[in-house]
Amino acid sequence: MDDELIKKILEDTYDVSKEDTIWSMVGDFYNRKMLSIIIFLWVWAIIFIAGAVYSSIKFFDAEQTKSQIMYASIFICLIESIAVLKIFAWQMIHRNNIKREIKRLELRIAELAEAVKDK
Repeated sequence: MDDELIKKILEDTYDVSKEDTIWSMVGDFYNRKMLSIIIFLWVWAIIFIAGAVYSSIKFFDAEQTKSQIMYASIFICLIESIAVLKIFAWQMIHRNNIKREIKRLELRIAELAEAVKDK
């Protein structure tokens, strides 16, 4: 990767004042580049929440113990699926931070190579 391109990328996406705050990570996640992943996560989260609400309502309407166990297990599985989606989103947020750190290291290595070459 070209040194100037790395500098341009870091200047466009990196702000030292917002280095590692939660809000800066969320802001990095909710940007134009991540739109498809955001839509994917929110659609599935809404589907899982709707299923969990439906199964909880059916749980209280059920008269047989077998049906209550089924609806309770469906509810638990859907809630755990929402948790998995949140973990996936958190990993995507950290992936962006790791990419930024790698770009910063590439820039430092390029600067170090220039310093060594000049001596």
